[in-house]
Amino acid sequence: MTFFSLAAACNYLDRLVLSAASPRIRAEFQLSNQDYGWLVAAFGLAYALASPAVGIFLDWLGLETGIVCAVAMWSAAAGLCGLTRSFSQLVGARAFLGIWESAGFPAAGKVNAIYLEPKNRATGAALGQVGIAIAGVAAPLLVAAVTGWRTAFFVCAALGFLWIPLWMLVRREVAPYSVVAPSREGGAGNLLRDPRLITLAIANILWMGIYALWTNWTTEYLSQTFHLTMAQANSYAWFPPVASTLGGFMGGWISSRSIGKGMGNVQARVFGALVSAVGCLVTLLAPWCPSPFWATLVIAASYFWATAGSVNLYTIPVDIWGGERAGTAISALVFAYGLLQFAISPSIGYLVDHFGFTPVFWLVALPPLGGWALLRRLRFPTDR
Repeated sequence: MTFFSLAAACNYLDRLVLSAASPRIRAEFQLSNQDYGWLVAAFGLAYALASPAVGIFLDWLGLETGIVCAVAMWSAAAGLCGLTRSFSQLVGARAFLGIWESAGFPAAGKVNAIYLEPKNRATGAALGQVGIAIAGVAAPLLVAAVTGWRTAFFVCAALGFLWIPLWMLVRREVAPYSVVAPSREGGAGNLLRDPRLITLAIANILWMGIYALWTNWTTEYLSQTFHLTMAQANSYAWFPPVASTLGGFMGGWISSRSIGKGMGNVQARVFGALVSAVGCLVTLLAPWCPSPFWATLVIAASYFWATAGSVNLYTIPVDIWGGERAGTAISALVFAYGLLQFAISPSIGYLVDHFGFTPVFWLVALPPLGGWALLRRLRFPTDR
């Protein structure tokens, strides 16, 4: 699981390089905040539309073969981002990247189901956040270290291709907790229509606005609000993803401790979501921050609690449907997140262009409470 977190690092490095290099990209293509929002949205729409098929693809092929194919394709897509010479080409390359990077979370869910016992699965999801933290630290450093933003995408592609042979070696050395064979029988359509899964997907839309904001807009927020250069903004932007990782472990600890006290697996995840939704309200303090230092601390706390809740939310499908269907089930949540990114990114850009960032913080801080309210209304069968 620890090694698999490096796949998450590759997955998110491709995304966070765009955020870290956004001032350069906006300047080269003369983009408004809303234009940049549409660039992010192109990734989100492709991510959403492809995710059910990619999730079924992972379950059908099995984790080992499926993730190799996905990493190879998203690494190629990262290289295409570096080859673009126009805004429309970059939009197309980001959409192609979104198709294959939608495999990341479903694959991580299958890893949890295969290698971890149930009480440790949310903590296992937090290990994936370690990879995201690595990407969060590496992206601004990479953009600062290379000449031109395109080179950063070539580095992302090379790292992804390098991960594939290392994974093929490492996976042979680790014994699974449970054997999960490729799922070749039908029924994926029935699962995707399951009211419980639809409710989880809606809860994910309500939950992940904070995540979408700070993944794509941290550098822009710091540079525009405090009049920083890209390098100055990125000197702060590396820290919130680290806090996000710590939040993932906090979310895992909350549910693991609750299970240890006798709660059912899903009930414990929902309790973790409640604690995290309350914590997400810290986002509303951002407009009052007097300096980039204090703003970074608020962003970090906001990211911390958003991730604490998300690791529990993304573990619930594994608790209910098991490893055989984890790819398909989690793909529904990935679909929901992609739709959210498609809808919210241009909206954020429009709000920032016309009203600044303050209304954006209200837009993302309150919905996690609604997501928790949806989760607590559901009744699940015996946990697996």
